[in-house]
Amino acid sequence: MTLHLFTHTIFTRSWKTLSGVFALLVLISSSALGQVPPGVTALKINSAVLGEERTILVRVPAGYETNKLRYPVLYMTDGNAHIVHTSSTVEFLARNGRMSEMIVVGINNTDRTRDLSPTHVTTTVAGGNSALQFPTSGGADKFLKFIETELIPEIEKRYRVQPYRMLAGHSLGGLFAIHAMVSRPDLFHSYIAVSPALQWDNQVVVKRAEDFFKNRKEWQATLFMSLGHEPGPIEDGFYQLKQILEKNPVKDFEWEARVLDDEDHGSVVLPSHYLALRKVYAGWQIPRDPDTGQVAGDFKSVENHYQKLSQKFKYTVPIPELLINQMGYQSLLADRFDDAIAIFKTNVERYPDSANVYDSLAEAYERSGRLELAAPLYEKAHTLGQQNQDPNLAVYKANFDRASEKLKQAATPKKNQ
Repeated sequence: MTLHLFTHTIFTRSWKTLSGVFALLVLISSSALGQVPPGVTALKINSAVLGEERTILVRVPAGYETNKLRYPVLYMTDGNAHIVHTSSTVEFLARNGRMSEMIVVGINNTDRTRDLSPTHVTTTVAGGNSALQFPTSGGADKFLKFIETELIPEIEKRYRVQPYRMLAGHSLGGLFAIHAMVSRPDLFHSYIAVSPALQWDNQVVVKRAEDFFKNRKEWQATLFMSLGHEPGPIEDGFYQLKQILEKNPVKDFEWEARVLDDEDHGSVVLPSHYLALRKVYAGWQIPRDPDTGQVAGDFKSVENHYQKLSQKFKYTVPIPELLINQMGYQSLLADRFDDAIAIFKTNVERYPDSANVYDSLAEAYERSGRLELAAPLYEKAHTLGQQNQDPNLAVYKANFDRASEKLKQAATPKKNQ
């Protein structure tokens, strides 16, 4: 509690000075340590690059243990401080069809200033006769090497991942994200820099960014950066970088800079991560009819939509099972039986381990009068439901029992002839 109060006091009294910002950056590094949150796994990596053991927090999507899907990965600095709210934001947006589910990886701190600062700065004049000391600063390149050569390979060995990576950081972490972007532009595909401490060492990273964008003609990547109500050097660095981005357009590079005036340096993180994910996944949601809420267009237009997403994210983005199912039922309820059957068959081909896809196809056959084709599919749904402990098992069993009874009744008169 004392540390939190001291941090806040330093920050509020020295808000417009460089020293106040850096005092916050240094002190906050040890203020968010604690137990591993529910639903999060803690990994230990003995880093040869850093010469120490690092704790990594990992959150996988719901259902990860029972499916075979692969997911993009979001890597974050200050993982212990941000993994809970960021994971919840990812889950919320994915549930509402605004983005894919993803694996979230948070890196806990040991020496935050060392790892996240790109150059060595010994002291910073803070006014009067005092100065802030940064004896371990300048380790960002080594920290980036740890992420590239040790952390990413370990995550990709342990988890089912897609080849799409994001990097997010706040304050010094935001500075590090921009540094990583211009130093190793092929390592990540999207960058989130929240209140980036771009004032570090006379805006050294801003100057590097200017050289980077002046000399780059095209680059398929996304950057989102944000700032709270933070007048002073941190605000100056933010606008300097924004100006560079405006003056140096790069083909296929998407970026957004947002100022959230009603947030401060600490509170700006949560809304920024929401807005950043919306930016990265702009265009993800399938177009829908505003009046009915149904998917707009035919199945071919949906396939085209996901082909474009695959091109953007550089991996095959599959049409979700539930979306295909919804389109099938749109056709079925409109009595377009052949269209519905074709769509449901596509779902069976793409998601053969799902009980639901067989049950839906069976329903389409049953409603079109082909019960003899429906019954074995209902049986398949029931069998898979038992194997997968599907929550809809009772529905699959009831459908199979009903179809079987109808077939028996239909066959009885023939036996009596």
